[in-house]
Amino acid sequence: MVKPKFVLLAVCVALSSVLWPQLAVTSAADAVLPPGENLVIEGIPPIPMSVVEQADRYTQYRTASLQSWHPTRREMLISTRFGDTSQTHRVSEPLGARYQLTFFEEGVSGVSYQPTVGDYFLFSKDIGGSEANQTFRYDVATGAVMLLTDGTSRNSGGVWSTAGDRIVYTSTRRNGADGDLYVMNPREPERDRLLAEVPGGGWFPTDWSPDDRQIVVIEYISINQANLWLFDAETGERTLLTPPVNEESVAYLDGIFSPDGQRLYTVSDRDSEFLHLGYIDLATLELTHLTDDIPWDVEAVDLSPDGSQIAVIMNENGASVLYVIDAATGARQTFDTIPAGRLRGLEWRHNGAELGFTLYSAQSTADVYSLNVSTGALERWTQSETAGLNLDTFVEPELIAWESFDGREITGFLYRPPADKFPGPRPVAMYIHGGPEGQFRPTYLGRLNYYINELGIAMVFPNVRGSTGYGKTFTKLDNGYLREDSVKDIGALLDWIAAEPGLDSDRILVSGASYGGYMSLAVATNYPDRIRASINVVGISNFVTFLENTEDYRRDLRRVEYGDERDPEMRQFLTDISPLTNADNIQQPMLIVHGANDPRVPVSEAEQLFDILAGQEVPVWYLVATDEGHGFAKKQNIDYQFYTNIMFMRQFLLDELVEGALN
Repeated sequence: MVKPKFVLLAVCVALSSVLWPQLAVTSAADAVLPPGENLVIEGIPPIPMSVVEQADRYTQYRTASLQSWHPTRREMLISTRFGDTSQTHRVSEPLGARYQLTFFEEGVSGVSYQPTVGDYFLFSKDIGGSEANQTFRYDVATGAVMLLTDGTSRNSGGVWSTAGDRIVYTSTRRNGADGDLYVMNPREPERDRLLAEVPGGGWFPTDWSPDDRQIVVIEYISINQANLWLFDAETGERTLLTPPVNEESVAYLDGIFSPDGQRLYTVSDRDSEFLHLGYIDLATLELTHLTDDIPWDVEAVDLSPDGSQIAVIMNENGASVLYVIDAATGARQTFDTIPAGRLRGLEWRHNGAELGFTLYSAQSTADVYSLNVSTGALERWTQSETAGLNLDTFVEPELIAWESFDGREITGFLYRPPADKFPGPRPVAMYIHGGPEGQFRPTYLGRLNYYINELGIAMVFPNVRGSTGYGKTFTKLDNGYLREDSVKDIGALLDWIAAEPGLDSDRILVSGASYGGYMSLAVATNYPDRIRASINVVGISNFVTFLENTEDYRRDLRRVEYGDERDPEMRQFLTDISPLTNADNIQQPMLIVHGANDPRVPVSEAEQLFDILAGQEVPVWYLVATDEGHGFAKKQNIDYQFYTNIMFMRQFLLDELVEGALN
């Protein structure tokens, strides 16, 4: 049934899509941002240049991340963006010039120097967000680039042998579904060979033994179950290193050989709610824990080149804490010279005295640092531009908690707009993370800071049940038939917002990407009278069609989380809870955003939802990029989505009519 208050708006939006191609720009006041030819747009009014000009500074910030230390010189490769996508740059000293090496339309990732000489490096890239990654070799002396993989299948970046003459990597080239193991000398890619066929897409090599005779590989089944296997590097014969213990599901999520080849360092949740560092004695297969007294997850590990020190990043209630552990004694060292925030990309320099990593926080974009572990001295290698914005004035988040339907405490983070600029109860934009095996952690919000600083919108980032970081029991609480319990957590959050005097419960927008996109749709169908609007980015609209159409290498991995749609009872359940089935309940405006080449959540999930909503006369805006995949990665597309979000929020959350837009 048509909602009366949207009838005129629906007519105006429909007229705008007809008039748009004929729009003539006659003055600055009439100027609009022309969409790229790669964008498929329905229902979205033209974006006035006034909106672009007001928000542009929030799109111009840069970030930098560590990619690889050079093996013999104190220099590194980093990733940053000067054009439309992130590319590889060389930095030869702290705060030195960023010298760009790669220049591609698509972004570059998975970069690593050849580990003994460093005369070339490897990198990965796909086309249009397809995630069919290919591996390339970049020769430092000449700048020549060579494709090493087959050009069509999905390939992992590879793990270097100890001697630095080979990589082991996975590829789906055999049948498009199974991530088989291959070994290649990057100097002689024509001699690439299949090492072992494996079932499924969850196999990830992590390290070679010191003598390069064996390779340790993770078999990932789910967030709560993963095994470690030892493969013979010549024959491909395999041995299970982590046999079942009782009936407990255990996740082993790393494997690093000690220099003597007698231990395998790993991260696991065996006998614990949390992921701990430990080591497996390869003679007895006994596991010894090293951090089981710390009730938080290990999120990254790197072993020093001589094996004497282990660098460990712990996720302590959303913040990253770096420990350096003496491998012989277990003594731990922390560093008060590292600012509070999040760390990633942990890597020892080859001299074993220095750690490199990427650091970012609510008031700092991502930049690259190095730490001298002996002195604690911290050096900054990059200082990314912020378009003149004073990040010190950006708000810090506050940890919030609320009681859900079953009495369980759920937490999240709230960013409040500055009260002196925006007094009174503030409208709320809720952003739900994807995964669902993920966690929102305090970070630099990028473009989202505009909503807080300039529009006065409070932003809430919930970590509903099923999130990681709170123990494996919590992570399992939304599996299979428990799926809608996480939606009820949002219902309880809506109650919390209503009781919070600084927030306006009559003006709430819910948004999310991937699984978070499903959550935004589920909120729109289950609590339609409690929100003003929703934004669904690459979200699942129907679990059955999603599972049937996601890429082959992912399907079984996702069935573990969501349920197997081939089982009649589960199929009916998944159909019943799918937002598409309940689309008649959607009463409020919706923005749908998707990439046409998405291999995870196919664009058909967006198309079928749009087709239904367009017939219900509820305002629906639709944006698809033909050169993107699971989320937008190119700056031009990200910016257009951002400006569209601003228009959508101002119109449907803030009740504003944007000057210069067709209304």
